[in-house]
Amino acid sequence: MKSGEETDYEGDLNSLADDSNFVKPYLLELRQRAQKDIIDPQQSLNWSDSFLIKFLRARDFNVELSLKLLVNYQRWRRECPEISANLQPSSVLGLLQNNYHGVLRDRDLSGSRVLIYRIGQWNPKDFTVYEVFRVSLITSELIVQETETQRNGLKAIFDMQGWCFAHALQINPSLAKRISSVLTDSFPLKVRGIHLINEPIFFRPVFAMLRPFLPDKIKQRIHMHGSTFKETLRDFFSEDILPQEYGGSGPSMEEVCKEWTSHILQSEELLTQLTIYPAGDEVTSDPEPDSQSAYSS
Repeated sequence: MKSGEETDYEGDLNSLADDSNFVKPYLLELRQRAQKDIIDPQQSLNWSDSFLIKFLRARDFNVELSLKLLVNYQRWRRECPEISANLQPSSVLGLLQNNYHGVLRDRDLSGSRVLIYRIGQWNPKDFTVYEVFRVSLITSELIVQETETQRNGLKAIFDMQGWCFAHALQINPSLAKRISSVLTDSFPLKVRGIHLINEPIFFRPVFAMLRPFLPDKIKQRIHMHGSTFKETLRDFFSEDILPQEYGGSGPSMEEVCKEWTSHILQSEELLTQLTIYPAGDEVTSDPEPDSQSAYSS
């Protein structure tokens, strides 16, 4: 097949395998463009196809947008060492053991991963805001290894019950800008939906800080459910995947959190490598099983 023909694929490039002949020209162009524009050319030695394709899938194979995302990702990893310099599970084990965060076993009907964060399980006296966001980065780095997640993105549910002024004091405008940049243009994952539940009135000033930095596309994907979330969440997620606490018939949140914590701990070697080689050929991981979940039994 001639190279000119290889880019004439009329189907969904996201559905193709990493080594497809139709994908290779996009990988080549992104690699060549990045070698000119990337912040640290030395890191180009570590670029693998599996790393670069994450950025292409996140931007539907638009090379220009993929390049921008790659540059932003590298800049963010460099400028936020408080979060990115140590992805060891031990650095956030206390939060995880508090059942602060979990990832549902099964995907939603669109194939998206579903992440749940319970703000009330985060005690600001015990854990800094940087540790909280390191949990998110660890999960993001793990799920972005999954081809299905690269294609279909993620949806996040934030349970704001227990949000108080001590939490609000941790978020300043500079940090709010960093948070929003990760949500929008600094990590190779598609954010398909953000759902806030049990949000108190005094959370609104913090959200007001975040909102100006968010693109319209993300703003349209933010849904506030309040205290009636058990009825309204079912408009977006099937009951069989939602935990019982959130109106579903799936595993309890304690089970969800324990399973995901176990998965993070089992991924320690991969996370250690990702800390050192975020772009890397050096990083190896087990192939994703032929199931909806990469960690379900």
